[in-house]
Order: sequence, then C-alpha cells, then structure tokens
Amino acid sequence: MEIDELELRSLVPRALAVLVRRGADFATAEDAVQDALLRALHTWAGDPPRDPMAWLVTVAWRAFLDRTRSETARRIREQRVDAEPAPGATSSDDDTLQLYVLCAHPSLSAASAIALTLRAVGGLTTRQIAEAYLVPEATMAQRISRAKRTLAGERFERPGDLTTVMRVLYLVFNEGYSGDVDLAAEAIRLARQLAATTTDPEAEGLLALMLLHHARRASRTRADGSIVTLAEQDRERWDSTLAAEGIDILHRALARDRLGEYQAQAAIAALHVDAPTFAETDWVQIVEWYDELSAITDTPIVRLNRALAVGEADGAPAGLAALARVPAGTARRTAAAAHLHERNGELELAARLYVDAAREATNVPERTHQTRQAARVNQLLARRLDGAPG
Repeated sequence: MEIDELELRSLVPRALAVLVRRGADFATAEDAVQDALLRALHTWAGDPPRDPMAWLVTVAWRAFLDRTRSETARRIREQRVDAEPAPGATSSDDDTLQLYVLCAHPSLSAASAIALTLRAVGGLTTRQIAEAYLVPEATMAQRISRAKRTLAGERFERPGDLTTVMRVLYLVFNEGYSGDVDLAAEAIRLARQLAATTTDPEAEGLLALMLLHHARRASRTRADGSIVTLAEQDRERWDSTLAAEGIDILHRALARDRLGEYQAQAAIAALHVDAPTFAETDWVQIVEWYDELSAITDTPIVRLNRALAVGEADGAPAGLAALARVPAGTARRTAAAAHLHERNGELELAARLYVDAAREATNVPERTHQTRQAARVNQLLARRLDGAPG
C-alpha cells in the first residue's frame, strides 16, 4: 500500500499540539513527533493503522517518554504521565495556529523560523528541508536545534503575531522548487491550513495570492530555464482552476472589508489573470490597487511595481516620473528604468541600462535575461541607424 505522505504530514502539527497540551516541552515533543513520523514512513506501507492520528500520537508519546526518562525531571514527569492517556483526542484548530505562531517567533531569524515551520508544522524531515535549501543536513539540523533552544520555555498561551507567520509562509513560497520538495506547493498547503485556523481575512488574501501566482508558474520560464516576461507568457498554459480558486478566495476576503497587503497584492494578480491578453490588462485599475497597497506598505518594491504600472496606464514619461521616487542601486530598479526608457523610444540609453541591470543581477537567470534584453535593444538600435523598418 502506498503512503499518502501529504496526508501523513498534515497530522504532524495536530500530534505535536496533543503532546504539548499533555505537558511535553516543545523541543522534546517535536523530536518525538519526528521519530514517530519517520517510523510511520517506514512501517505504514506494509501495515497501515486503522486510526492514523491515534497511531502517530501514541508512538510520539512513547518516544517522548523514552526521551524524558533519562533526564533529571524523570520522577515528576513519570508521576504525571504514569497512566498514559487515550491517544484518540486531537488538538483544536487554535492549537495548530499557536504552533504556527510559536515557530514564527520574532526572536528567531527568518531562516530559522522557516526551517522550524517546515519541520514542526509542515512535517518535512530535516533531510528534506536541507535538500530544498541546498545546504548539508547537519547544517539544517543545527539550525533547527538552535531555534528550538531559543524557544525553550515558550508556551501556547503567549500572544502571537499572525503577520510574522504569514511572512514566513510567503518566504517559503518565494523559494519555489529545490530538491524533492516543491516549496511553493508546500507553502500553499500550509497557507490553506492557516486560513482554516484563523478569521483574519489576510490569511485568505495570502492563500489567494499564492494560488494566483502559482497558476502562472508553467509559463514563467522556458525549457532552458530562461525567464519569460508577463507580456510574452502563453496564457493558455496558465492553470485556470487554480486561478479561479484564488479569485473566489480573494472575493471572500475582500467582502469582509478589512483590507491588508496580501489582499491588495492578490487583487493585482487577479487583474493580470483576468486579462485575455497583456494588451487588454486593466492597468488603470492596477495602479489604483497599487495606491491602496502603498497606503498600507510604502516599500521601494511597491513603488517600483507601481511605476511600471503607471508606465503602462499613462505612458512611459509618467512611469519614469513615478520611478524617480524609487532609490537607485538595485538590478530590478535599473531594469525597470531600461524598460521605461525603451518604451519612450530612448533605445541607446535603454541598452546601457539593461547592461547595467545584468551586471547588478544577483542570480544567473536574471543576469542572462537582462543581457538578452540589451542585445535585443541593440539590434533594434542598429536597424534604426541603418534605416531598416522595425
């Protein structure tokens, strides 16, 4: 029998919450659940349990007892758990939310919070997380151990910051795909779980944003890994089912009239998905949504994307004027300037800026893309100088 690994991993946060509610400290309980998870992966294929949740809790609880018996608190703990409780009870949705909040504790670095969330809530093994982030397993194990030591003594009852949780999940989503774990799909799975555990419409906004971006994934790169711009993407390859789901979730969130940055970003993504062609995009409405987003979070990247949208809605000169509010010095800002100057007919300047953007790029696909853009514009410039059409 084949194990449904996603279903198994979905039980992990619930099992962990049960152990913590029974009095286990978070670090030891998380290790115990991981022990149970690994045992399940090895044994369930030949002998699947009738009640997977009860099995996981029982095995994790026994692993926890084995670990604690050798510690100085053995006598106190054994008195408390001498009569092992029936393992059928599961944690509430609130427990799962508190696990998210605990793993995204503000005292942790972003990298540590991501790793701990993927392991404690996502149910990934240390090896899977290490492969996804292209680091040695020992390095990832140390990172997770340090994170758990930092959280020693933290309880579910403390107030938490849902904004930090959502930021961690969005960072996971942006990592995309590495190793044998699709982090974008994993982030969507966790975002679905989060949206089911809270009434905050921003959680739905985050899920909608992920779905709308993921719907365009197949069209974003060519077979050789090179970047395909939004204007060039084959919209027939967009996943209409994911897009429709994202739009439905976004509408539910917006109807609650508590606008946040993820909802605003999702609204922009929805307008892109709704447009039959790039030329038919409602750029005026996109600019309006960027204005809403700027009122919530006026960051350089929001200003940059708004400037590009203004350039499409009102013309390149207006876009360049908006871009002047964005600090220089990044590849994305330089590339945006190149694009707007090209649209304004300033090909020589645009070509130089594309070369600068390639030089400033921090990854190979982006560097290659900007180099190709520079070559393309130089060809246009050469034809113009030769008097050739186009």
